[in-house]
Amino acid sequence: MKLYINRGKENWVVDRFYNEWNKYNYKTSKLYSFGEKIIWLMAPWTWEKIPIKYLEKNKTLCTIHHIDEDKFGEQEYKKFIKRDEFVDRYHAISQSTFKQLEKLTNKPISTIPFWVNQNIWFHKKNKESIRKKYNIPNDSFCIGSFQRDTEGKDLISPKLSKGPDRLLEIIKHYKDIEKNLLVILSGKRRNFIIDKLKHFEIPYIYFEMTDFRTLNDLYNILDLYIVSSRFEGGPQAILECALTKTPIISTNVGISEEILNPVSIFDMSNFQMAKADTETPFSNVQKFKIPVGFNKFNDMIGELSED
Repeated sequence: MKLYINRGKENWVVDRFYNEWNKYNYKTSKLYSFGEKIIWLMAPWTWEKIPIKYLEKNKTLCTIHHIDEDKFGEQEYKKFIKRDEFVDRYHAISQSTFKQLEKLTNKPISTIPFWVNQNIWFHKKNKESIRKKYNIPNDSFCIGSFQRDTEGKDLISPKLSKGPDRLLEIIKHYKDIEKNLLVILSGKRRNFIIDKLKHFEIPYIYFEMTDFRTLNDLYNILDLYIVSSRFEGGPQAILECALTKTPIISTNVGISEEILNPVSIFDMSNFQMAKADTETPFSNVQKFKIPVGFNKFNDMIGELSED
């Protein structure tokens, strides 16, 4: 089967998926110009860069990562309907995204979480020496968050879909029970949470746009990773924590129910009771590792090519 994948070219996770697909998946023929069989809108927000004549000529697969319902007004709905004219099949990356998507389209929808690259994300046993490498005291209780939390329009306003206000509330709770609390941040646009940590005099270290080797180290020094989002497609952090055996708790978003122990999933009325577990996620994530994680995608694309 011949396949053209559009990508964001924004140094975001979609570009990583694009590179991993081309490097590790040998079941499809890759096209670097618009294909003769299937166009995969892996970065759906860039679909307008593809000439309409190619979308009409080829079969089109469109990935929907998640829908931010707080922002999905009339204008966003019109954009969706316009693109929907050219889509033959949708790919949702979680059951929660599927439930959002089925309300908007009658097109077939496949629900498949993205794969995770075990060559990047893996467990390390030498936690103390890794902390020493980054000058982090061994008696620190380290809470991690590597997702952006601030709107790009002003670099001040919280990106509420990611739940930074919730994250702050949970961090403040741990500040009361862990005397050596240290917050480890990474990723772009962390302005909101950094400002609040400063205000409440909560120690933190910020590794902005660091490389994968460092980020894997950071997962391996954590005592707890927190996903506090209101809406999510993945997030990939759940899969990455699972592979690195990083203790994690999460709101019930994206793929959380497919990976995490139920005791690790919380809402804001019971987050104090959430318990991190590493063995259940590590077991559940195995089927998403490369190359096994490609299998359902290859099947989906094969079915579309035969329709």
